[in-house]
Amino acid sequence: MSAVTDEPQEVLGTSAEPTTSPRGWTAIVGSRMFIVVGALLGLGALSLGFVVNLTLVSQLVHARDQEVVYSDFRSDLANAIAPVGQTDINGAILAAGAPVAVLEIPDLGLREVVVEGTTSTVTQSGPGHRRDTVLPGQPGVSVIYGRQAAFGGPFGQLEILQPGMRIVTTTGQGISEYEVIDVRRPGDPLPSPLAPGQGRLTLLTGLGPRFMPTDVLRVDAMLVTEPYPAPGRIITAAALEPAEQPMAGDPAGLVPLLLWLQLLLVAVISAVWLMIRWGRWQAWLVAFPVIFFVGVMASMSAARLLPNLL
Repeated sequence: MSAVTDEPQEVLGTSAEPTTSPRGWTAIVGSRMFIVVGALLGLGALSLGFVVNLTLVSQLVHARDQEVVYSDFRSDLANAIAPVGQTDINGAILAAGAPVAVLEIPDLGLREVVVEGTTSTVTQSGPGHRRDTVLPGQPGVSVIYGRQAAFGGPFGQLEILQPGMRIVTTTGQGISEYEVIDVRRPGDPLPSPLAPGQGRLTLLTGLGPRFMPTDVLRVDAMLVTEPYPAPGRIITAAALEPAEQPMAGDPAGLVPLLLWLQLLLVAVISAVWLMIRWGRWQAWLVAFPVIFFVGVMASMSAARLLPNLL
């Protein structure tokens, strides 16, 4: 005669699935371990995404953008509609990122399409022409910003230029040549004022360790070919935004950064929940690609807040 007990009997061929009450999940989510693991995942995703973005993704973005703007500029040249001033053929102010010139430095093996504007967002695509200055080849001073390391680092070797080296530019008006006269660092004397009809090109980039510039390096070059006519200027230095100054970031990247950070928070919480529910490795296989992608996208938005000469 079998004894009767109060213990639940296991049914043959079946097993009870573990369940967790809503109160139990609330305790887990609010636990210190959950918060620590989530914080480490989020911080790791941002750090890894930032490194990958600056060293790899930014280079690919720059290369793709250069192909696009070069194709656009070639088309504009072929159709004789390339800009020759601060406005397009319809009289509208040039859009940020519009191609305005091709810059070549044979001694550096450099060939880049110059785009309009100098914000951190614009210089991701290539060297940026400062909007309040004349275009290359025209009388006056033309100023171009370029990055030192990130997004192709097109101006990363400017400091090895020597007086007498050539710089060639191509605009909607034709080809112009410049001759380097000086490489200026902070505290060096300014170049002499230009005489009427003379032209000068000034290239700016970051000065200091790669990806951590601390100041601005300038290269001055004198126009040695006949200058092209310069249309009247509408935009003056007073009209420039703070984000267009050397070593400035672009605050336009703040809103997308906040949105990506919110999505990253959701992804991290979901990943930790899956670790508890499924197990570490199963959750890692599913969650890692999502967290990594969101981390890279968040870091791309953060890169817009960094200096435009980085």
